[in-house]
Amino acid sequence: MTHKPTSPTAIELLQSQSLTTLVQHEIERQIVAGTLTPGTKLNEIEVAGRLGVSRGPVREAFRALEEAGLLRTEKNRGVFVRAISLEEAEEIYTLRGVLDEYVSRTLAETITSEQLTRLRESVEAMHRAVASGDSEAYYQLNVSFHDSLVEMAGNRTLLETYRRLVKELSLFRHEALTGDTTAPPKSEREHRDIVSAIASRDPERAAQVTREHLARGRARIRDALSRAPGAPARAKAG
Repeated sequence: MTHKPTSPTAIELLQSQSLTTLVQHEIERQIVAGTLTPGTKLNEIEVAGRLGVSRGPVREAFRALEEAGLLRTEKNRGVFVRAISLEEAEEIYTLRGVLDEYVSRTLAETITSEQLTRLRESVEAMHRAVASGDSEAYYQLNVSFHDSLVEMAGNRTLLETYRRLVKELSLFRHEALTGDTTAPPKSEREHRDIVSAIASRDPERAAQVTREHLARGRARIRDALSRAPGAPARAKAG
């Protein structure tokens, strides 16, 4: 008696999708944290073994991360952490700047007292990280601060777009803020200014302060890249 192949059950599909998501998030975390640097080759079998999963979820996670702009596949060579040109990074940074300015304008008109308290607490956490010399903690707090601003704007599509741009720029920003000991104190003061500008309820002032912060941030990134080995041939980004 022959048996027809059975289709995956709903539970099996859910388990597979959950594993894929977990694998995707872990690889993404390592890329954003700088553990997996641009150009690193990812081996499907090795990743599956390290994470204790089958190759299927890893393969699907690779596809999702390629669509997200963090990985690239080279025919007959394999899967690599993506590296982008400086020109591409500048384009992404410019678009992110437009979104940041829009968010600051919006929040200057809509922010609540509870949200302002949350932002001020975030800046105080940045201050403690600077005081302790913990540049890695500062970097994570910096990313979280800007993510909170966009989240507070209340536009889910904007938030999804913004998060993708930040992930693509994460390794640029990681190098600039963790490699230069003078960057966090300067950046912290600028974040305080952003919160003050938003609290003033002046949309144009909030946008201007944000624009100036981004311009200085871009300059710090360029400076970090100029000091990196092999500069300026490649610009590293997620």
